[in-house]
Amino acid sequence: MFRPVLIGSASVALLATSFAPSAAAAGVPPPDRVVIDVVAVNGSGCPAGTAAVAVAADNRAFTVSYSSYLAQVGVGAKPTDFRKNCQLGLNIHVPQGYTYAIARADYRGFAHLEQGAAGLEKASYYFQGVSQTTSVSHRFSGPASDNWQTSDVTDVESLVYAPCGVQRILNVNTELRVGAGTSDPSTTNSFMAMDSTDGSVNTLYHFAWKECP
Repeated sequence: MFRPVLIGSASVALLATSFAPSAAAAGVPPPDRVVIDVVAVNGSGCPAGTAAVAVAADNRAFTVSYSSYLAQVGVGAKPTDFRKNCQLGLNIHVPQGYTYAIARADYRGFAHLEQGAAGLEKASYYFQGVSQTTSVSHRFSGPASDNWQTSDVTDVESLVYAPCGVQRILNVNTELRVGAGTSDPSTTNSFMAMDSTDGSVNTLYHFAWKECP
């Protein structure tokens, strides 16, 4: 099971070191290139052309970048803007003899929440044809106006690996939600963004690797 970890914005720089999965959890990545094909992109948080996927050169992680992922309520917001979501279907081609699991997922963005407003970031993960689905939620409360970061971490004994020798689509469904609460939506605006317009903000998915029997 994924367990949630909330990380303050000041800790973002520590992501690649202190908060990366342990070597035991990550395993040894395959030496040959991992290729990810995006076979499906659906949702109000990722209109066509606004989501991009890239694999790290060392095969230890991949990133998803968004440029139009914003949930908001209040002044200037449409009634449907309070919730945005994005479902990605990823065909992850791994070298023969290896399989993978997602050991950790890191999400980042910016939030402005008025006094009394609240935000939610949620993610679900499952392999095509596998009934087990893992969902993790993180909640935020106003007043706040800062970068946000959350991490979903899987314990080693709970890792769910893709079946060996079978190509299965990995589905990742994320959601941002903002509620006005006791704030006044007629005079204020609250929002949460998972946005990478400047290229510096993205979601990061850490692989765990093992060799197939």
